[in-house]
Amino acid sequence: MTAHALATPRRRGACPGLSAPMPTGDGLLVRLVPIGIMSLAAFAALCAAARTHGNGVIEVTSRGSIQLRGLSASSAPPCAAAIADLRIAAEDGIPIHCNPLSGIDADEIFNAGALAAQLRHALAERSMASGLSPKVSIAIDGGGQLDLRTLAADIRLSARAVDGRVSLRVSAGGDEASAADLGVIAPAEAIQTVVRLLEVLTARGRTARARDVFAASGTDVDGTDKPGHDSIGMHLLRDGSYACGIGLAFGHAVASALERLAEVAATAGASGLRAAPGRTLLAIGLTPQTAAEFVAAAAQLGFIVLADDPRRYVIACAGAPICASAHIAARALAPRIADQAAARLGDALTIHISGCAKGCAQATAAALTVVGTAGGCALIARGTTRDQPFATVPADELPAAIAKYAREQSLEVENV
Repeated sequence: MTAHALATPRRRGACPGLSAPMPTGDGLLVRLVPIGIMSLAAFAALCAAARTHGNGVIEVTSRGSIQLRGLSASSAPPCAAAIADLRIAAEDGIPIHCNPLSGIDADEIFNAGALAAQLRHALAERSMASGLSPKVSIAIDGGGQLDLRTLAADIRLSARAVDGRVSLRVSAGGDEASAADLGVIAPAEAIQTVVRLLEVLTARGRTARARDVFAASGTDVDGTDKPGHDSIGMHLLRDGSYACGIGLAFGHAVASALERLAEVAATAGASGLRAAPGRTLLAIGLTPQTAAEFVAAAAQLGFIVLADDPRRYVIACAGAPICASAHIAARALAPRIADQAAARLGDALTIHISGCAKGCAQATAAALTVVGTAGGCALIARGTTRDQPFATVPADELPAAIAKYAREQSLEVENV
């Protein structure tokens, strides 16, 4: 094994919307950021569009976006038109992330979705997106069973209830643990507060991000470690029915499998699907009995139905040859790595496999990060793609090297 510094490819400065597809190694990529529930018919039609106009591969990202791959210059416009005809409510402007079950969660203390709708209107009226980096995002966490504690955003509003009164904690430049704490406001002040913070970013130029602005101003960071709740499994809704979350292994699936999933959800009585952070889909409106049937069918289709499934602890980007920037076939390597390290994978041992040093699949640190380089697979312990590797191995030796690392880490923990 050898170690060497990593060369970081230039990050793209735009996001691939339906009208602005992004070139990748397998053609053009488009992204849809759904808001709320997608009907099963619309979701099935979306999958059909992926097969007709692309290569049939669909991804659900770590932030709950849906991506279609393998489009061409000639197929992208009719694909966009077909999806537009489905009338799926989706983001158009600055991304505003809400709790996956916002508005229907039995335990939420604040309706983040309602505030998000008002905020989208206010920001559109001011045309604020035009002066900001395309990567700028906002998170509104209303609490409940599925929170946004681990989702990083430039501006965060997190609901708190004290003596029956709801307030919003404002923070910037990270997830709940790392973002700079800017104080507490009443919900009525939320829109004005967000607009002012975005104006600060606009004044710094189109490359400005909140983490840089607030780090430069010396704002204290709250480093409290508060893990988020898991979207995989059953979640009680306000009407007494349940949402059931299943995951896409390594964040992707073929359209035919997802179409079959929609059929299974319909048979189980679901009213629709919601995309959620963590590469998850939530079937809405099930009973405990029909949820069990849905889970069994989803498992047979290859989807993740258990929170401790080893595949959840291996995060992989598309990799080569799907991504033109990648040096290794990250997605192809991921199943073998998850299988070999299955017994030791968990919250204490997560593995991030990145085709290059951009780290698109995960920006935060992992117990082990693998970065594809021209010279092989660089291994980084407890860091991100930007950190110094301790070794580099050939791609064909990577699974064995990771299995060895996992064993060593387990022994280290046992000996503490």
